[in-house]
Amino acid sequence: MLALYLGFSIGLPRPYWALATVYIIAHPLSGAVRSKAVYRAIGTLLGAGAAVAVAAIPSVVDSPIWLSLALAIWSGLCLFISLLDRTPRAYIFMLAGYTTAIIGFPCVLAPDTVFDVAVSRAEEILLGIICASLTHSLFFPRQVIEVLGDRVNHILSDASAWVRGALNERCSVEMDRERRRLASHVTELHMLSTHLPFDTMPAPLKTRAVHALEDRLSVLLPLATAVEGHLEALEANGHPLEPDLRRLVGEVREFADAGTTISGKQADYLMQACVALEPAIDAASDWPTLLKTTLLQRLGELIRALQDCRDLSACVYDPSCAPMHLEPPVRARSERRLHLDPGMALLSAVACVLAILLCCAAWIGTAWPDGAVAAMWAAIGCALFATQDDPAPAIAKFLVYGAVSLPVAALYLFAILPSVDGFPVLALSLAPLLLVIGYLQGETSGASKVLPFIWLFAGILSLQDTFSADFGSFANVGLSSLAGLAAALITTRLGRSVGAGWAAWRILRSGWRELAGLAQAGAAADRAAWTSRMLDRLNLLAPRLALASADGSLVATDALNDLRVGMHVVDLQRARPAIGAVADQAIGRVLKGLGHYFRTASSGRLNVAPLELLGDLDQAISAITANPPSPGGRAGVVALTSLRLDLFHDVPAYQPPSEGAR
Repeated sequence: MLALYLGFSIGLPRPYWALATVYIIAHPLSGAVRSKAVYRAIGTLLGAGAAVAVAAIPSVVDSPIWLSLALAIWSGLCLFISLLDRTPRAYIFMLAGYTTAIIGFPCVLAPDTVFDVAVSRAEEILLGIICASLTHSLFFPRQVIEVLGDRVNHILSDASAWVRGALNERCSVEMDRERRRLASHVTELHMLSTHLPFDTMPAPLKTRAVHALEDRLSVLLPLATAVEGHLEALEANGHPLEPDLRRLVGEVREFADAGTTISGKQADYLMQACVALEPAIDAASDWPTLLKTTLLQRLGELIRALQDCRDLSACVYDPSCAPMHLEPPVRARSERRLHLDPGMALLSAVACVLAILLCCAAWIGTAWPDGAVAAMWAAIGCALFATQDDPAPAIAKFLVYGAVSLPVAALYLFAILPSVDGFPVLALSLAPLLLVIGYLQGETSGASKVLPFIWLFAGILSLQDTFSADFGSFANVGLSSLAGLAAALITTRLGRSVGAGWAAWRILRSGWRELAGLAQAGAAADRAAWTSRMLDRLNLLAPRLALASADGSLVATDALNDLRVGMHVVDLQRARPAIGAVADQAIGRVLKGLGHYFRTASSGRLNVAPLELLGDLDQAISAITANPPSPGGRAGVVALTSLRLDLFHDVPAYQPPSEGAR
């Protein structure tokens, strides 16, 4: 009501846009409201400037067709760019695209008015942004840090349970499902942290502490499953744990159970115990010895990662409490790397351009008075749901709830508002509906229903300082809005909708291509970047693989195994400089074979690792163990053993070369 009142008082031509904007950026967290407010303000100004710039081009200003084409291409380009950033920052370009459509298309037949329309539209939207930010900050503000802290505590509790499950030497299907939820938890944490700088009392170090926590959480899942796999492999080869190792595993289980109540000294003690129990490695080392060495190495990494997560969870509230070894990541500027799909972004942009042009063709060809509204809503409909595999159902739902708003708007426009005199009575008449809408928007299940309702309701009601009700205009605007959404639905259904199986294959193949790149000679070894991006892919894959379970071609895929393989490849690349020439050549053959395997897999021609790669792995292990012991050699053996176990867990055990062969 504040936005609407000020819009009337200032004399803005369309104050109802300020009303709609308040609902568009509303969010239960005040920091998230300010975040959306900043990005929406930037996007609005960018879109308004683009509309003016496009309309000022001499070659298009006198041609409605070319002007429509230019506006459509700009909207598609902005949508494409926005889909290449999966953080809330993407809101800038998404909004810039359809703001240009909102401003530009009503001016296609009168381009000389575009500057005035752009200025007034920017003022209306900025007014709504300011009012929403002000009220969300003053009345019942809820800080992002509060929710973030609760999520961190919940994730750490789950992480401890996952570690315990890994150390129990057997894992139920339910526990495996719970562990895989870590991917979604970390992504959720990342999305919340993007709003943290906009909290009432922002602290850059808190944001960086969360990013450091994300990095450590991202290695917990592959390390826990790696430890579990090595424990199972030892049992499968008829080598139960020795008493000392079994006792250590039990102590680590107790360490995981203790939660944040235990000190970091216990973690240091357990890691030292892992080092003390590691057996010596030489040319005669058999498969159980290699498995035990690798198990203890990964167990030590798991202890360190879990304790780091506990320490960093405290740093979210007080970054100054970070232990010395965690200060660099807490103070460093880091940004989590997420999976991106430029191909799907391009398809979304093309569908958007086609939907807009379809509406423009019908508008200009039939001289439809409100055809510009259809083009505008086509751009909005395509942009809002472009991140989904199949946006068509969401667009259809938006269209349905938008259509539901029409009879309600008609009731207000022709029955209630004619008897309203003055703003207080207007506010009272709107209060019952708007309060219900605001309540439902705060519910997760209700937001997707009320947003299209209020957006179309505000636009069709067209509240202005002078009341006028014309049924012809009302019907034209309403039908044009629905026609634009229908055009978005048609082009999306025909050229953009994909199945869950197809989307899952694209994500898997993207990971395989990146794995092939990691195996290239001289590849930059960035373990944190790989685990972060692959964990995000796990989060994206889980629901898609569930929907595509009937597709037999996806049954054998294991993205979690791919995540571990990538970590081992990075570790192997890092160990190469400290390994002798003969061993380095053997590792080079392994990496070349891995690169060929994953490049072939990404093309859809190969699903099983070739036995030639197994031979290269065994030769590389033999070459390293033949050298004098060294930290680099041990790291290389651990990486090769892990690769062999993850890629060939059903083959016979590694056999060291005979004395004569050595």
